[in-house]
Amino acid sequence: MPRCLLLTGRPGCGKTTLVRKVLRLSGVRAAGFYTEEVRHDGRRVGFDLVTLRGTRVPLAREGLPSPHRVGRYGVEVRSVEVEGVSALEEALAGGYLAVVDEIGKMELFSGRFRDTVHRLLDTGVPVLGTVMLAPHPWADRLKQDDRVDVVGLTAQNRGQVLEQTLAWLKEVVG
Repeated sequence: MPRCLLLTGRPGCGKTTLVRKVLRLSGVRAAGFYTEEVRHDGRRVGFDLVTLRGTRVPLAREGLPSPHRVGRYGVEVRSVEVEGVSALEEALAGGYLAVVDEIGKMELFSGRFRDTVHRLLDTGVPVLGTVMLAPHPWADRLKQDDRVDVVGLTAQNRGQVLEQTLAWLKEVVG
């Protein structure tokens, strides 16, 4: 059984919500991060990276001057490299569940992030994460890695995937 489980699906299908619910229900010790939309007057203006320790930093914003862009958002790669990677290194050091939400275009601008994901796989630390559905050369190679199990999430299979993820977690963490 692979020690890395990645959820994939269309934006807004509930990947982050499911990961957070699994963490809450399982009570397992974990380190890592998730991403969260930032809204102003009901309109999405960016994304934050939030560590499981509670640190929140800007990941992307409209109007952010950055050479790294995804759509209308400038990406703050330093947030990934400082807070995101250090949260994953905490899981590596402690040998407990690493949460990576998400492996997407914004995070993949960081070579340090990509290297850390490979180190997680190489060490066998259990990894629960989400990965972009759209094609991307690096993400596509990761999804094909024998150490990774990829599960598609839809509105129709959320309950089933929740149970499957909890069973996987019990198997790999104990």
